[in-house]
Amino acid sequence: MVSSRTVLLTRQFTFACLACLVGSQLIASAAQQPPLLIWVLRVAPLLIFFPGMLADRLRSYIWLCFVCLLYFVTLVLRLFADPTNPIAILGMASVVGLFVGAMLYVRWRAQELREVSEHE
Repeated sequence: MVSSRTVLLTRQFTFACLACLVGSQLIASAAQQPPLLIWVLRVAPLLIFFPGMLADRLRSYIWLCFVCLLYFVTLVLRLFADPTNPIAILGMASVVGLFVGAMLYVRWRAQELREVSEHE
């Protein structure tokens, strides 16, 4: 049994990590100055799930976890190339936090919804 406050804090943590990851992707893009299409391709996969997250659709959080794995791989490669890159370190912390937060939110929110439906 998880409290509603814990579920809410996990949701807020997930949104904070998403914002941090989007920000780190934008900063990394600004440092490289790629064409606009590259900027969009770096950020759009994360922002696609934002409306579903706002609507509290658990399926959006689940798919976001899968997309996080792609960012994780690219950030691991970037960190192996330059282990002292602060933007890559921030991105890695953000993607790990986002994955863990989204995963825990789905688990705890689904448990909370099951408990509510059982009591009705």
